[in-house]
Amino acid sequence: MTSAANPAPLWQPDADRIAAARITRFQAWAAEHHGAPADGGYPALHRWSVDRLETFWQAVADWFDVRFSTPYERVLADRGMPGAQWFPGATLNYAEHALRTAEDPTRAHEPALIHVDETHDPVPISWAELRRQVGSLAAELRALGVRPGDRVSGYLPNIPQAVTALLATAAVGATWTSCAPDFGARSVLDRFQQVEPVVLFTVDGYRYGGKEHDRADVVAELRRELPTLRAVVHIPLLGTPAPEGALEWSALTARDTEPVFEPVPFDHPLWVLYSSGTTGLPKAIVQSQGGILLEHFKQIGLHCDLGPGDRFFWYTSTGWMMWNFLVSGLLTGTTVVLYDGSPGHPDTGAQWAIAERTGTTLFGTSAAYVMACRKAGVHPSRDHDLSRVKCVATTGSPLPPDGFRWLHDEVREDLWIASVSGGTDVCSCFAGAVPTLPVHIGELQAACLGTDLQSWDPHGKPVIGEVGELVVTNPMPSMPIRFWNDPDGSRYRDSYFEMFPGVWRHGDWITITDHGSVVIHGRSDSTLNRQGVRMGSADIYEAVERLPEIKESLVIGLEEPDGGYWMPLFVHLAPGAALDDDLRSRIKRTIREQLSPRHVPDDIIEVPGVPHTLTGKRIEVPVKRLLQGTALTKAVNPGSVDNLELLSFYEELARKRGAERG
Repeated sequence: MTSAANPAPLWQPDADRIAAARITRFQAWAAEHHGAPADGGYPALHRWSVDRLETFWQAVADWFDVRFSTPYERVLADRGMPGAQWFPGATLNYAEHALRTAEDPTRAHEPALIHVDETHDPVPISWAELRRQVGSLAAELRALGVRPGDRVSGYLPNIPQAVTALLATAAVGATWTSCAPDFGARSVLDRFQQVEPVVLFTVDGYRYGGKEHDRADVVAELRRELPTLRAVVHIPLLGTPAPEGALEWSALTARDTEPVFEPVPFDHPLWVLYSSGTTGLPKAIVQSQGGILLEHFKQIGLHCDLGPGDRFFWYTSTGWMMWNFLVSGLLTGTTVVLYDGSPGHPDTGAQWAIAERTGTTLFGTSAAYVMACRKAGVHPSRDHDLSRVKCVATTGSPLPPDGFRWLHDEVREDLWIASVSGGTDVCSCFAGAVPTLPVHIGELQAACLGTDLQSWDPHGKPVIGEVGELVVTNPMPSMPIRFWNDPDGSRYRDSYFEMFPGVWRHGDWITITDHGSVVIHGRSDSTLNRQGVRMGSADIYEAVERLPEIKESLVIGLEEPDGGYWMPLFVHLAPGAALDDDLRSRIKRTIREQLSPRHVPDDIIEVPGVPHTLTGKRIEVPVKRLLQGTALTKAVNPGSVDNLELLSFYEELARKRGAERG
């Protein structure tokens, strides 16, 4: 962590860039119209945004010209958490705002979407064409009897049809939910059966890593196991005819129909997202049309600094909240780049090639991809023209310091690097990108506007410069309005408000530095607590995975029945590497010297692989439960894991340890 006396930023925006940033213009306008501080830069604006929460969100709605079909009575009728009531009385429609740029005759024929598959040939879809397709599909959904509040589901890759289906669903006032086609039938049913969709959009298959993957059997199983379906829509990505009883996508989107946008209450459900569901059925998280609209206007228009003329590319799938966030780039008139395929096809540097081919201005990816590029010796700026890329943003896990340095050295010295952190739970960021602030190695730039982000010790006391629980002490519009099938709200309360009633506790360890930046240390429910010294697993991974022999690692801290504490480090080795005495000693020395002698692992164990959730996060807590002797069927939801066979290794290890100790 850097000190205030010598922060030594890796990057600092120059005066011209600060002046041109939309957040700078917003601050000057909010000072004139809403009493925001005109001076003091971002820290002053942030303080005002949390101290004057209602005024701030009113300013956001005014600045982005939110179209309320009926006016709101006040901004925040009840600020209690959970249950905050935003903009009561207001009605609006998310899809109307996403397609607003099509109304501008000077921009209607510019690309709203650019679709890229593994051929890397960009295919544009204009604003006018997207609006026409949404109008046609929304009319067909209404003809099928879809009404406000009905659920519409998509088993789709990251293709333009998925965006059209989402927007048509929102236009009707129905509620969207999606899964990626690499999810197996059980994983999809664990999600969709909870919400009982009336329409299912599907593909016949998808292409990934240069191969075609047929999904006809999975689609047939979904149709059998979702009895509420009234219609199934077939999108022939692999060119196959529609199965019996399915509707053709091309027929539903053929008409030239002006879209009709259903005005719905501010808190009307827009979509359902799902938690990873590693230890039970995934939580079905419901977010509102108005809450997402306001939160994404703020994030994309102010924090990401995106607007007309920008091109927004984030590597994601429809099963991850970042896809929903990416689609919201349309709100600010930004062209959205949709990539459907493997992140590393035909080689590790593929995403940089896509950024070049599409003229991307903000390129978002995972921290894991950045580190994979570094290990593979990829040279983005040497091999590609990335002159239009003004920001590289990362999420999914903390970006290690070496990742910051690599982006700075290998992409461009004058590069805004935005490591961001939030969650599916809010479909947004708690901390991350600020175009007017410096970037410090290993740190997120600042807490986001309107988010009273704090680090609390176990007694609920805010701490600076110390590790604590990530909490948010005021409501955000995109916080869940509820979980599906949680009638008394108990599951929702238990998820976020059990530790500190009335305060959102997210489950991450963070440090807020003395200069206002944020360091993420990993999940607090898998924190390593040795002899009273707490450390996040992310810190261990960042240090260990610098070693070229380590492909990936997993660290677990286990409280044992006799009062002891066992901390094994599992390592998945790079091809050709061997876990010999030399590598073991280098791993231990790395942790001892770079982190803490107390967090040197008790054992270093080679594993065939590290298990992940379907959205790519390392599975720590279920492995911890397996090592404590919990049966596999109770420790993890099988449909949430990318490779269930890997977990049998940890289960067998627990069995052996139990026998040795027994």
